[in-house]
Amino acid sequence: MAFGIDLGTNNIKIYSRADDSIMIEKNMIAIENKNTLFAYGDSAFEMYEKAPGNIHISYPLCNGVIADIQNMQTLIRYFISGLTKGALKSAEYYVAVPTDITEVEKRAFYDLIRDANVKAKKIMVVEKAIADGLGLEIDVKNSQGVLLVNVGYDTTEISILSLGGIVLSHLINVGGKKFDEAIRSVVRKEFSLIIGGKTAENVKMSLRELEEEGKGATVYGRDIVTGLPVEREIPTDLVNDAMHEHFSTIIDNIKVILERTPPELAADIYRHGIYLTGGASQVSHLGELVSRGTGLQVNIAEQPIASVAIGLSRIIKDDNYKSVAYAIEGMGR
Repeated sequence: MAFGIDLGTNNIKIYSRADDSIMIEKNMIAIENKNTLFAYGDSAFEMYEKAPGNIHISYPLCNGVIADIQNMQTLIRYFISGLTKGALKSAEYYVAVPTDITEVEKRAFYDLIRDANVKAKKIMVVEKAIADGLGLEIDVKNSQGVLLVNVGYDTTEISILSLGGIVLSHLINVGGKKFDEAIRSVVRKEFSLIIGGKTAENVKMSLRELEEEGKGATVYGRDIVTGLPVEREIPTDLVNDAMHEHFSTIIDNIKVILERTPPELAADIYRHGIYLTGGASQVSHLGELVSRGTGLQVNIAEQPIASVAIGLSRIIKDDNYKSVAYAIEGMGR
């Protein structure tokens, strides 16, 4: 048995070799009275922003790294148990980790699987950008000069790959969550209306359709002045303008990486363009703006949320790619 795990701040993606499937669930946990597991995954997300005070709902990951190792272990245990229908057998685990984090933070991903009671006989680590490249069907071992931009929930990871390794990588704290906050903030300012995070996320996800239909986004929230629940229609232009600042930050950071790229690799990147992936990469106009801001063509992933997990599945299934996974030093295989 083998599993490939991509821990995102917002979604957890687990590839199971047994049935060659990828499970995608919200990376969330609901704890009742401080110590009882109440719900996890998508069902915990359903309760988010609606739960009473004795139920605490949280994301165990923050900015791409593990913030709450105990709850994360609980989640891993339940998800793996669910995938194996309770019949846990010893298995190999391949875990995707961001490149631009400290060794201690990387080790936390290893410790997490080791201590989660999931019968791990071997734990291998894969740099997230490499798995991402494989998931986008780039032959990472032979390709030279590939620029990958993974826009996640909390962070955006910008990486330059070449010959199976990462030449440059930069992690910035801008992602889907910041887009949501920008939408909430502009709605509050322009309409004196307080909306929830889920509402903001729904507006963000449905922007493209709304623009095609020429409609505004209908939101429900609480009026600041009267304190009563109300419905409002928000123009899509306003939402786009609100997120623009964060899009610009991502584009500026891509340019910084490009400025540091060796000229030979820059030539390859010019030919191939930028690969845009990650859950928040689908946001309306982001791809166009990146293309306009850098002068390069942008290839948008077909399955942006699952691309890292797809890459991990290729490493597990194809011995040719096994060499991109490594054991963390001092921990044995």
